[in-house]
Parts: sequence; C-alpha cells; structure tokens
Amino acid sequence: MSSLHDEDWMQSALDLARQAQTLDEVPVGAIVVYEDQIIGRGFNQPILHNDPTAHAEIMALRDAAEKLGNYRLPGTTLYVTLEPCMMCAGAMVHARIARLVYGATDPKTGIIDSHLQAFEQKTVNHKIEVTGGILAPACGELLSAFFQARREAKK
Repeated sequence: MSSLHDEDWMQSALDLARQAQTLDEVPVGAIVVYEDQIIGRGFNQPILHNDPTAHAEIMALRDAAEKLGNYRLPGTTLYVTLEPCMMCAGAMVHARIARLVYGATDPKTGIIDSHLQAFEQKTVNHKIEVTGGILAPACGELLSAFFQARREAKK
C-alpha cells in the first residue's frame, strides 16, 4: 500500500482527532479500513463516557465490529494518529487486524515501537504489520498544541 494512500486515510483519522479536541478530550482519532472503505471511526472519549477504555482505537474497533457483525476484523487496517498503548495493542491482536498505521510516536505510553515492541513478543498469537510515522508532524503538532493550551489554562 502506498504511503500517499496511507496519508489520505490518516487525514480522516486526524479529522476525528480534531473532534475529540472540541470535546476537550486528548486529540486522538482512529479509523478502520476494509476493502477501501472506512468501516469504523473513533476518537478519544474516556472523559465524555467515564470509560477508561474509550480510546480512539477501541471506539473504531467497536464500530467496525458492529458493522461487520464480527469481533474479528481480518483484512482490515487501523489508522490512528498516535502510537497505541498496551490496551489498544491487545485489542488489535484480539480483533485480528492485518495492519496498523500510526502517526506520531508516544514516548510515554507507546507500546508498538517506543516501548516493548508489543507485536514482536513471542506470546502474541497474531502478527500485525506496522507502519509508523504517517503524517507524524501534523499528528504530533495537534497533540502538542492541545497539551500546551492545557498547561497555559492551569497558570
């Protein structure tokens, strides 16, 4: 799959991240693509729903699973604006997605490349192809601006 195509899909995830930001949620967005169609959309909503599992990836996986009528999502690609955490990586394995494409790395909790290399562990029973860094500057700037505004508001 070409990086240009990946950039187009990531732009859709960025649009969802901006939706999260309007709700004062950490601006992370995700989509699930199957056969060149978006079948799942999600953005961070843990504060809105009082749900610690309501990360963008989880919301997109739930949406896709409902649309396909199956909790397994083989042949799909998940696009997310930020490197996933441990919870989200585990959900992707259980969902059997084929590919993960993420934008910005997460040096604090990113578990795909920044820490642990989760999908490379021997105990992981499903291998997921990973492409990182797609539209990383735009994804990272959105997050940086969000947290900078939060810090300024606390002053």
